[in-house]
Amino acid sequence: MARVVVDVMLKPEILDPQGKAVHGAFGRLGFDGVADVRQGKRFEITLDGEATEERVAEIRKAADTLLANPVIEDYTLHVETGQ
Repeated sequence: MARVVVDVMLKPEILDPQGKAVHGAFGRLGFDGVADVRQGKRFEITLDGEATEERVAEIRKAADTLLANPVIEDYTLHVETGQ
């Protein structure tokens, strides 16, 4: 079994109101030294069997079309093995 992890984040130039709200809460709750917060999404996709190049390419296509909005979001994809 293998797991493919897709982390999706807003592009740096896109405002992140949820991240701003969390950043404000840090200060109100006494957590100092936090300069910025950006919020994102994480998808953990468990595959039956191995993560072949073809299967990872399919997940990448799904990330391009389903998991991330390429207009406002970037994503990274990596494979975890031995789960």
